[in-house]
Amino acid sequence: MTDQADTVEAVRWQGNRLQLLDQRVLPQEVAYLSYGDVDAVAGAIRDMVVRGAPAIGITAAYGIVLAARARFAQSPDGWKPAIEADLQTLAASRPTAVNLFWAIERMRELMADIDGNPESTLLAAARRIHDDDIAANRRMGELGAALIETPCAILTHCNAGALATGGYGTALGVVRAGFAAGKITHVYADETRPWMQGARLTAWEMVQEGIPVTLQAEGAAAHLMKQGKVGWVIVGSDRIAANGDVVNKIGTYGLAVLARHHGVKFMVVAPASTVDMGITCGDDVTIEQRSPDEVLYLTGQRIAAVGAEAWNPAFDVTPAALVDAIVTERGVVLNPDAERMRAMMERA
Repeated sequence: MTDQADTVEAVRWQGNRLQLLDQRVLPQEVAYLSYGDVDAVAGAIRDMVVRGAPAIGITAAYGIVLAARARFAQSPDGWKPAIEADLQTLAASRPTAVNLFWAIERMRELMADIDGNPESTLLAAARRIHDDDIAANRRMGELGAALIETPCAILTHCNAGALATGGYGTALGVVRAGFAAGKITHVYADETRPWMQGARLTAWEMVQEGIPVTLQAEGAAAHLMKQGKVGWVIVGSDRIAANGDVVNKIGTYGLAVLARHHGVKFMVVAPASTVDMGITCGDDVTIEQRSPDEVLYLTGQRIAAVGAEAWNPAFDVTPAALVDAIVTERGVVLNPDAERMRAMMERA
């Protein structure tokens, strides 16, 4: 069985250019798009060519390499102040994913100490961010799988797999590790409207690896839980507040409410870079509002009555009180609150 998490890369650097797997056309087509300038990279993040908080952060780091190359060529002595406009362009591409801002700040701090041409130093840093993410995902896979005591099926929402990260995945990293250990027997995947990440991406990843997967409409989740068919809900996150509130793809909050009612455990898997200790709770997070057309249309065809409006928040906030476990590469936080989150983040 091929480990698709290793053979398919959402983000890669090749031939001095950034290449992104175009996730808008999966699973019908596996196509990479090549980028040589930072404005195009920001557009790729905004337009969902690449998505998933860790993958967005890695993409931004490589985008800064491209920006530094161009700015240094224009003005070897003035590239540092000039590049700030490029960093702002990247920051504006997706306002909710904290990994984006984490990567930008990490690269900005590094730039302050660079003398001469910055490209090689920044490229090495971007590659470290990429490699560290893969290593963190594998560690989270082990930690998350260890929480599952009895073999069971799990339910997941959106896509938190290799396609959303540097490789291996967060929530799906736990699935990979758990399936290999005989702890996870089956995956139920929500379709995840309106971008259908569950249908197009999660189901595809699971099929590639021979992990049994069943797709369902979001509205089927309550009935599935009522029948006792899943033991855990396992999801990723785009931002986690200091108190353990979780910001993730719209629909996650509803799953957490359903899970608590039906006695199903709820696990959130995300790298420590997703934890934003600068915000007290999830209500402090700016929730990205995307185009109503994403709801009103499907594959270019209008599916809603003409004259109807649409509300399209990309994310929602799941209160920490509904979360049984947060898993990062630094460790596991059970029943998260501000004190437990702070202790986890202080670990080396």
